[in-house]
Amino acid sequence: QVQLVESGGGLVQPGGSLRLSCAASGSIFRIGAMAWYRQAPGKQRELVAGITRGGSTNAADSVKGRFTISRDNAKNTVYLQMNSLKPEDTAVYYCNADVQVWGGTIPTDYWGQGTQVTVSS
Repeated sequence: QVQLVESGGGLVQPGGSLRLSCAASGSIFRIGAMAWYRQAPGKQRELVAGITRGGSTNAADSVKGRFTISRDNAKNTVYLQMNSLKPEDTAVYYCNADVQVWGGTIPTDYWGQGTQVTVSS
């Protein structure tokens, strides 16, 4: 019913920047909170940053001051601007959204397929 498709990952040198996008499509009535998570090899998935429908944001301490989350409600899209990237930012980045579908009564959590970000010289 709902698909989340991430884009913008890739290989970047330390200190570089990337911008991730995640577009939601399908039978969407309303999207609430959206977020970016990441999972490095051998580690648990962790929250990178989140944003409410109204635009309030939060971010992990490890990315504060470097990463910025934003969204465009008209496009059902969330973004993650990543600056001053470090090798430890290397991970698969996943988009997450709290979506109420048409005809549904409660929101459901949806995930994207993930996009690889590799920070290496």
